[in-house]
Amino acid sequence: MADYSAESILEYEEIVRKLFGSEDEAFEFYNKYAFDKGFSVRKSYVEWDDAKTEIVLRKFVCSRQGFREEKYMAKETKKRRPRDISRVGCEAKLVIARDQEAGWWFVKDFIDGHNHTLATRDLVCFLRSHRRISDEQKADIVEMEISGICKHQIMDILELQYGGYDNVGCTSRDLYNFCYRYKKETIAAGDAETVIRHLKARQEKDPEFFFKFFVDGDNHLQGLFWCDSQSQLDYEAFGDVVVFDSTYKTNRYNLPFVPFVGLNHHRSTVIFGCGVISHETGESYEWMLRTFSEAMSQKHPVSVITDGDLAMQRAIRVVWPNTNHRLCVWHIEQNIVRNLHDDKVKEEFRSFLYETFCVEDSERKWHEFLERHKVTSEESWLHQMYQMRHLWCAAYQVGRCFLGLRSNQRSESLNSVLHTRLDRKMSLFDMFLHYERCLSGLRRNEAKQDSIALHFKPFTGKDASKIEVDASNQFTPTIFALVQWSIHAANKCVVSDILDGCDTTFIVAKKDKMDTKYEVHCNMVEGSLNDIACSCQKLECVGTPCSHIFHVLQLLHVDSLPKCCVLDRWTRSAKCAFPPIRKSNIYDYSKSLVRYRDLRNLNHAASFRAAQSSQSYQRLKHVLLDETDMKSPSGSGNEKIRYGPMVAQALEADCGKVLDPMHVPGRGAPKKKLKAVNKKERGKVKCTLCKDVGHNRRTCSRRKEETKLPEDFDA
Repeated sequence: MADYSAESILEYEEIVRKLFGSEDEAFEFYNKYAFDKGFSVRKSYVEWDDAKTEIVLRKFVCSRQGFREEKYMAKETKKRRPRDISRVGCEAKLVIARDQEAGWWFVKDFIDGHNHTLATRDLVCFLRSHRRISDEQKADIVEMEISGICKHQIMDILELQYGGYDNVGCTSRDLYNFCYRYKKETIAAGDAETVIRHLKARQEKDPEFFFKFFVDGDNHLQGLFWCDSQSQLDYEAFGDVVVFDSTYKTNRYNLPFVPFVGLNHHRSTVIFGCGVISHETGESYEWMLRTFSEAMSQKHPVSVITDGDLAMQRAIRVVWPNTNHRLCVWHIEQNIVRNLHDDKVKEEFRSFLYETFCVEDSERKWHEFLERHKVTSEESWLHQMYQMRHLWCAAYQVGRCFLGLRSNQRSESLNSVLHTRLDRKMSLFDMFLHYERCLSGLRRNEAKQDSIALHFKPFTGKDASKIEVDASNQFTPTIFALVQWSIHAANKCVVSDILDGCDTTFIVAKKDKMDTKYEVHCNMVEGSLNDIACSCQKLECVGTPCSHIFHVLQLLHVDSLPKCCVLDRWTRSAKCAFPPIRKSNIYDYSKSLVRYRDLRNLNHAASFRAAQSSQSYQRLKHVLLDETDMKSPSGSGNEKIRYGPMVAQALEADCGKVLDPMHVPGRGAPKKKLKAVNKKERGKVKCTLCKDVGHNRRTCSRRKEETKLPEDFDA
């Protein structure tokens, strides 16, 4: 409805006399006018000059102008529910024309009457032409998303910063759409190709950076492994025990994600490398392990902990034949619940899992257990576990170095972190970036622990022994807490006998468990202690001395720990020979973005101080408004604006364009991939394992061969 008040007439006369330097300037003016009034605008009719090179007339209309065409009004022609009707024939418009001689745009026609209710101030922010994400908002959004903040949380932060949803200038849907388009532009060359190019660029910057991949006959990515120079140094220092698990498939291709992790000198998680494989077969795992060994200068781990995948077990036996292999206790516990339904049987089985018998007693008890419960079928779970007893029975793990680890909980915990804020729709590139963020977080945590170890010394009482004080100076605080417990527990031990021979042997037992006795062997050279070992083998398995050793050291009046009792990997100087490279160089920043971040940080500090007084506030606001009203420098429009850091990219991979992996059906696959196949089409189905038709991967003979236990498994 038209408004004929004196104020509106003056406003009308002011508008029709306006001149604009460009079409965009006129649109911005009309859109701002519409925001104040409470309606949305859009571009409509356009006229070109005779040469069809320049626009000479443009019409801007209310977004509710016109009517929906009749052909879209018939409901039976729509497969979906028709969208709500927004156009009601509103005649409000602003028409501008170009004076070709002067180059100015003038108002040719202006109608301000609306036939609909205008939006109030708190609702106009939802109208389409007023929903825009500014460049500075885009830069902040990309930065927050890189740091791992969820999109709905980013929207909450923006609302707090701008003082309400009506001042943000966009909605959560706009934010989601922008993030999607930005990611799509980032991997425009292809998901796998983008990852390979980035790894290639990293290798060009850092010659020690390692990555390797292989493709199938059609150039689809089949396997990928990478690790940076810091991970290689970490493996050199802490690579005695490696834990990895391939049960997580956190990507849109359903590919197993395999991080190789271990323990550092603070007993915290450290990452040695990461890989992705297409199929969980013996060949794929062998390639992964051989590639890992190649990256680590052919240094094999002393021990490894994995889940119960048989193909992985076979690969470890082939590639790392001299490495101690242990199955994850957590996975075994899950299988106990799944396969055993008698509580008594469960407890008997768990005794093999946790209690340390001698091997002869363990074998005897196993046969009695199998006979008592009539386990005769080779297909039964108990019989299969009996065949694999060397990999999980406590009796067979005595004396093997696993640093006190029984499960792949380190890999599980890392995967749980990687799963945070991610789903199965993520690309390989998303997964890679999130892995790098998690890696950076772990290294930041290690740096913090190194700082604590450097500036603080663990507390020891006034009555602490000299050996306890010496231990506090050598071990990291976390490890010293474990060692200190053993030192105090030594007071509960007693020596029942001393045997002389080549080595002096002390028979030690706990005061409350005199039936269980341990032998502590001491090698003395010229009256001084040269070597010490205990039959409980905690020093060999965990890497820290047991209470029995500390009790004997107290009897011998030893003031400092022997070298044999101090593993370098647990000391404060474990990485002194390896300079830390904790900062990631995954991102490159454009010059404009570097300048923006610098100015933004300065502006935050200046704005907070200026807000403390009215005069400072007005002065700074005036300066900022002048800068905001300035146009962009000439020529800047030719350069594409980057709202976030650029990921380093090589021009191309060595083997040509690498195609994205093929989706692997299985656990977590979309339902549409698992539809039943009718009889006519069943013969056309291609197996994803052997590529033959007529059967699937589950019934493939090649899979049966991969999962078959080797004949010499008990050797």
